[in-house]
Amino acid sequence: MNRRDFLKHSFAAAAGGSLLSGCAGAQSKASKRPNIVLFLVDDMGWQDCSEPFHTELTRNNGLYETPNLEALVDEGMKFTDAYAHCVCSPSRVSLMTGMNPARHRVTCWTLYKDRWNASKHPTLEIPKWNCNGLSPEAGVDYTVHTKVLPQYLQEAGYHTIHIGKAHFGAIGTPGEDPLNCGFDANVAGHAAGGPGSYNGTHDYSAVWRKGSAVWDVPGLEQYHGRDVFLTEALTLEACKELDKAQQTGKPFYLYMSHYTIHAPIEKDNRYYKKYRDKGLNDKLAQFAAMIEGMDKSLGDIRAKVKAMGQEENTIYLFISDNGGWYGTNAPLRKIKAYPYEGGTRVPLAVKWPGVTQAGAVATEPVIIDDLFPTILEMASVKYDGRNQSGDDSVSWVPLLKQTAGYPKERALFWHFPSNQRGDVGPNSTVRKGVWKLIYFYQDQHYELYNLETDIGESTNLAKQKPDVLKRMAKLLRDYLVETNAQIPAFKSTGKQVSLPGENL
Repeated sequence: MNRRDFLKHSFAAAAGGSLLSGCAGAQSKASKRPNIVLFLVDDMGWQDCSEPFHTELTRNNGLYETPNLEALVDEGMKFTDAYAHCVCSPSRVSLMTGMNPARHRVTCWTLYKDRWNASKHPTLEIPKWNCNGLSPEAGVDYTVHTKVLPQYLQEAGYHTIHIGKAHFGAIGTPGEDPLNCGFDANVAGHAAGGPGSYNGTHDYSAVWRKGSAVWDVPGLEQYHGRDVFLTEALTLEACKELDKAQQTGKPFYLYMSHYTIHAPIEKDNRYYKKYRDKGLNDKLAQFAAMIEGMDKSLGDIRAKVKAMGQEENTIYLFISDNGGWYGTNAPLRKIKAYPYEGGTRVPLAVKWPGVTQAGAVATEPVIIDDLFPTILEMASVKYDGRNQSGDDSVSWVPLLKQTAGYPKERALFWHFPSNQRGDVGPNSTVRKGVWKLIYFYQDQHYELYNLETDIGESTNLAKQKPDVLKRMAKLLRDYLVETNAQIPAFKSTGKQVSLPGENL
């Protein structure tokens, strides 16, 4: 059954939403370089939408309503095998740098300066990773310092806009402020990776429930005390910034980085009742309403760009920063912070007018690190990628153009030497073709899956496929050595845990 059998929406209908009058702008001639909208959603699972990114519909596809994402997919290209990293800061720093976390070493989420947020492990010593995140200035301890995506675009003549969640650098470091990272404008971006509240009536703060003010969303004081959901406030501000961008005469790069659907789950009154009427329980109805509010934002941004006369000169990229965290990611296994598909596989859609074909589907594995070279190639910005990121990231432009050039059977890597989930502990992963290998440092065991026949990772084939195991383990080990990745050590001896393959 096609999804339109149970959800019949269109971009035209969505564009009639409440923001259009507030977002309308004057017509202008298209810029030579394309405008770029990167629409990044926080903690959105691969199936947290009405658009199926699987080969078949899932239960989740029937729960949610995301007509604007459906429209974007219909008009552009959908990626079925797209990935991020298992938690937010590693993905966001990879996006900004083109580097894999094994190389940039921001391997867990950041907040406080010089504080390692990963949980302690009972038997392993967790490496002192770059807990202060990304730094635009050299010499800041426990940071990665390199030139970042917005800086390249800014130097090429783009007006660069940051809206929403940043989470690039720890409090008290230069990287906490997007204005230091190549953005001309910043609304609501700071060091924290989640909002205190989504409700304007609570001033977007956790203080009302006796939480820490560190989570307060900055720069939205005009909405305090008002019944304006955070997703809507950010969209309104994005429309204002697009008006300002148009006045500059430059092409724009809009990094629309929503806090939604990160915790806390809170009620968006615009949509909540509809989902309760559908039979969803209170919490799931709140979650579904948050997703629809995010989708409305996508529609409103597109409507704004169209009103500016820039629709045919604007590229849209839609992606999440890690796997879903609430409910189920079925048929995928587990959730955010796990090395399984539910923790890393994400929705991805791209529309590039005049390049992508409507309704196209890409099944090649890609990863969030690749946004860096892809966007720079889209913008015709030259750079020596190997000097910065080695071979970590690859441009998707050949896939978007449906031409040769994207590497066949490319290997993707994940490195998580931290301890966010106690039942799995530190781990490293490689996927190549249909095969995926996970190595667990605590007891040095392997899990090998054939994703073509077992997308739910239910059958460990490590013992049945020794040749594949050895080949994949060597591939992973060689990459960890090449990137000088940080490896946990045994507390009892201080000795580094064996690399993948060394115990085979």
